[in-house]
Amino acid sequence: MLLSSENSNAQKIQRLRDLIVEKTVVMPGAFNAPVGMMAQSIGFEAIYISGAGLINGTAGYPDIALLGMDEMVREASYIANAVDVPAICDADTGYGDVLQVMRTIQAFERAGLAGVHLEDQEAPKRCGHLDGKSLISVAEMERKLAAAVEARQNPDFLIVARTDARSVEGFDESVERGLRYVEAGADAIFPEALLSEDEFGRYAQKVAVPLMANMTEFGKTPYLSASQFTALGYSMVIFPMSAFRVMMKAVEELLRQLKVEGSAESFLPRMQTRQQLYDLLGYADYETMDAQLAARYPA
Repeated sequence: MLLSSENSNAQKIQRLRDLIVEKTVVMPGAFNAPVGMMAQSIGFEAIYISGAGLINGTAGYPDIALLGMDEMVREASYIANAVDVPAICDADTGYGDVLQVMRTIQAFERAGLAGVHLEDQEAPKRCGHLDGKSLISVAEMERKLAAAVEARQNPDFLIVARTDARSVEGFDESVERGLRYVEAGADAIFPEALLSEDEFGRYAQKVAVPLMANMTEFGKTPYLSASQFTALGYSMVIFPMSAFRVMMKAVEELLRQLKVEGSAESFLPRMQTRQQLYDLLGYADYETMDAQLAARYPA
């Protein structure tokens, strides 16, 4: 990517809308720009930017919304603008009340995202697969969603409503909230932390709109494949922290060996080479552009 995306934000927004109609879109979690670029190079047609990935990876904080909206938008923009494929970002609770939600939506849209999801937890939020969560009222979430719809500049910018009700109030209330959120203007529903394949299937039967599934590891949801989610009727499947967790484990192993042996040489077969990184980042394109500008305007 040479400083700017080939595809405009409007094109990415439209592409995401088209994709979720055509197929189940599998979105790996990208916690920085090179990971997003690698996902695109491998063939993924959209990426997901996890709030936990940004917060954990940038500041070393737990996923309890300790970074503000401006910080999150800035980090997400680096990723979204490094790729030509659409990106959806976790916008947590919208970072405040109705007017702040409107500002949040506009900020993420201007930053190059194709959509966001907003959740119905009380602030400070918690990871969706942890206990101890509390929810705002249905009416308050409806107001937030209506504000989000009102605030977006492009009517196709995707507003996904996430409900954490399954872990707090039960499956039926999760369904009821999903239906209410659709009426309030949400384009898609993200039922967090469902407990079984059967629950995912029943949810899709009752809430017949585009649905997002979270296939996170070590959580409440059983491990289901993308093809299983397709059969169940889900439009989007995110793997928010998979790459982050693998990266952290690999780095831990390297550091332990480096501490003992004082050398990283044995890890060379497991490393991305310098040239592979340069190819991914388009290093030669930058050099070419620099040379062309120097030739056009000689000293």
